[in-house]
Amino acid sequence: MFAQFTRIMRWCLLLLLCIPVLAGLVGVIFPALGYFPAIGANSFSLDVFRTLFALDDIWHMVWLSLFTGVGSTLLAMAGAFLLLATFYQSSWLEKVQGLLSPFLVFPHAAAAIALLFVLSPSGIFARFMVLGGNDGPHIAGSSFFPYDEFGFSVLLALSLKELPFIILMALSVMSQPLIKKKLLGYVNVGSSLGYSPTASFFKLVAPSIFTQIKLPILAVLVFATSNVEIPLILGSNNPSTLAVAIMHWFNHIDLFMRLLASGAAVLQVAVSGVALLLFFAVEHFFMYLGKQSLMKGRRHGADALVRGIGYGIVSLYVILISTVIYAVVMYSIAKHWSFPALLPEGVTFLHWGTALEALATPLVNSLLLGMLVSTSAMLLVLFTLESEQLKPAARHANSAFSISLFLPLLVPGVAFLYGLVWFQQLVLQNAVWFHTYIAHMVYVVPYVFLSMAVAYRKFDNRYAMVAQSLGKTPWQVFYRIKLPLMLNAILVAWALGLAISFSQYLPTLLASGGTIATITTEAVASVSGSSTRLTAVYVIIQGAMPLIGFVIAWYLPGVLMKNRGASIKEKNKRRAVLHGT
Repeated sequence: MFAQFTRIMRWCLLLLLCIPVLAGLVGVIFPALGYFPAIGANSFSLDVFRTLFALDDIWHMVWLSLFTGVGSTLLAMAGAFLLLATFYQSSWLEKVQGLLSPFLVFPHAAAAIALLFVLSPSGIFARFMVLGGNDGPHIAGSSFFPYDEFGFSVLLALSLKELPFIILMALSVMSQPLIKKKLLGYVNVGSSLGYSPTASFFKLVAPSIFTQIKLPILAVLVFATSNVEIPLILGSNNPSTLAVAIMHWFNHIDLFMRLLASGAAVLQVAVSGVALLLFFAVEHFFMYLGKQSLMKGRRHGADALVRGIGYGIVSLYVILISTVIYAVVMYSIAKHWSFPALLPEGVTFLHWGTALEALATPLVNSLLLGMLVSTSAMLLVLFTLESEQLKPAARHANSAFSISLFLPLLVPGVAFLYGLVWFQQLVLQNAVWFHTYIAHMVYVVPYVFLSMAVAYRKFDNRYAMVAQSLGKTPWQVFYRIKLPLMLNAILVAWALGLAISFSQYLPTLLASGGTIATITTEAVASVSGSSTRLTAVYVIIQGAMPLIGFVIAWYLPGVLMKNRGASIKEKNKRRAVLHGT
């Protein structure tokens, strides 16, 4: 009975990931072909695409999307592997992971706003430069960051956000017992042949890791080419990236602009496809270079340079994290903070009172939605992983499931989310919370699954075998053995899901039609409509919210184990008393 239930849950997860994406694609392709009965367009044609390709800036938008998406992914991947090469088999690797964790859970919108406080022409770095003797007006007039027409500021922000995720995926693969043992053997063989640690890593370890995390990297690439929050906050508005233009066209007061936006959404799928092809080309190029390097048999691989870059990346993150914290805290309590002073002119908590009063409803909405989405996603993932243990799927079915798991991440969100909204208007039109819940689940479930799968598949099944030999049912083994032993991993995956739900901007905005305000939607809106000091308060609240889940994940297991130990001790004491009487 329980095994059958877990298989049903696995099918539910599969349908949850596939149906919204496929329905959304259908819902955006029809208007792109001119069919949108809601506004009187009842015939199919290619006029929408003719109008789209006739726009003056359309190819610049495509170029910006490709440049920022492909460039940031390659830069983040290079930085991640340089960090791994520098700290592999070192006690510092866990410390580096801990350092990068804040950027991992920090929402994209909050990260972009925080970088504005630090790197803008009047930011903290510019203030230090002026005090160092540089020309203040020249810095204030700098056009490199933000809003540069070449997209460098968007590329930098995306790279800083993507690198911690790639590191996390690599470390989760490297921690698996069989792979860890295999990689250690590679390193030992390389050392015995005279290869330096850096050369052994890039020639023997890195290829094995890359093949395991290739699919998550492709998901990162598609996300980067179609991201809205960071280009909206840091990018140029004229022209913008294609994803930002799609958002503006869909929200235009003229409903006929939705046809143009639908055509652009289809074009965004093609842009992401081209980005994938470019990535594959770069991959084959580096594979060729790797084979040539192996044939030459060089024992050293610029070890000093690699270590220097690795320590430089760590230093960059330390500086950025420190300055971001300083900047947002100072702005949030500043009465007035003129350039280039390093300290504000007076302190006030007026902005905090204003923000907390305005964000009461968005905060409640964010917490309710995040708790509901993360908890249900965690349960769905747990039952799906248990189904793998009770009745493993065939090889082809398992491959199809893996692809379906990444489907929401491999299809650009701006492509299917707008189509999904059109589909939702036909089905349960007034169920706004339900639609928003589904939109969040589509993005949260894959990450929760990735976080939980490694720990679940590493579980020592000998515990389950012993329990089954004592007559325990599969449900009892699952509930009484597996869940308690994996409580830490379960809570961490739940906290990650909570953080991802908190950070959703476009799914919340579209699925709810703007009727459900969250901390993230309000923070993005505050960039253009509020004071800098009020925006800083929003950033602090948005950045602190993911910590709620992780604090629970860190401390709850200890509390539960302590209570369980006290309960067992009390039972033993009662038994001793009864035995004595």
